[in-house]
Amino acid sequence: MPYERTQQIEQRFLKAVELIGRERLNAGQLSSVLGVSRPTVQRIIKELKRRGYAVRSIRDDHGWKYELVDRPNSSSF
Repeated sequence: MPYERTQQIEQRFLKAVELIGRERLNAGQLSSVLGVSRPTVQRIIKELKRRGYAVRSIRDDHGWKYELVDRPNSSSF
């Protein structure tokens, strides 16, 4: 059902926020934990940014990772 699908997508957004809020993760790590493809992770990050989450990409010795810098003042969920 469309409503259940929408709930699943929203749960993925919340899980992504939780994960990158705790530690820096790359697209591969996020895709594995969320059970989605890397392009889907990129779409999730793009949507989180659109909703006001401050997500940035950080480069370290092991490559690029996402980091949650700030959350929006009012929840978009």
